[in-house]
Amino acid sequence: MLALSNLTVRRGDCPVVDRVTLTVGPGEFVGLIGPNGAGKTTLLRAALGFLAHEGESSLARLTPRERARAVAFLPQAREIAWPVDVETLVALGRAPHLGRAMGVEDRAAVERALQRMGLEGYRARVATALSGGEQARVLIARALAQETPLLLADEPVAGLDPESQIRAMQVFQDLAAEGRAVVASIHDLGLAARHCTRLVLLARGQVVADGPPAAVLTAENMAAVFGVRVFYAETPEGPVVQPLGVTR
Repeated sequence: MLALSNLTVRRGDCPVVDRVTLTVGPGEFVGLIGPNGAGKTTLLRAALGFLAHEGESSLARLTPRERARAVAFLPQAREIAWPVDVETLVALGRAPHLGRAMGVEDRAAVERALQRMGLEGYRARVATALSGGEQARVLIARALAQETPLLLADEPVAGLDPESQIRAMQVFQDLAAEGRAVVASIHDLGLAARHCTRLVLLARGQVVADGPPAAVLTAENMAAVFGVRVFYAETPEGPVVQPLGVTR
């Protein structure tokens, strides 16, 4: 669903993303983790063809309409430009699939997205009048309504309360279990460890580690990349990861 080969993005002579090669297949929920400035956002945008880059991205080769049907993108910036109701905003996710008007399947896709994000009771509310966290959930629903095989999300749970974070991560996990794929940049290591099937650890634009959460979230990796000591434990509810202190 996504193939990157030696993907490189430069700012002047400095590589912000440096020769990243990875593939993402059906059934994977991949968490991009790394410190601020590691290149996570740049990697997602370059993979979509939004930034000039060297190397190859399977998505960047597509036409805009093909790409919009292959991948939904949830950017980090949350902006709702018009005071429309929530249902209308979520329905904008159907734009790549529309002919002249919304059809039965389009309306069903919007309803599924509202239900996944627990927004059935919000459909008639004005989106710009919602709280920041509620707007974030609505924008996730818009991306879900696109019903693409692949979803790329840049810090999708930042700023959400704990319940909304867990519910959103469960939605992404469910999408992967249904045979789609999700790639999301995530700062909360605990959420990433519990919900992602695979983690990709970035530092200075390069992939430092790539694999199951337990193999990536090692004490050595956390100290080298984040400069922190962490507590890691496996529990019946999944892994628990908690930074304890700095190492440098």
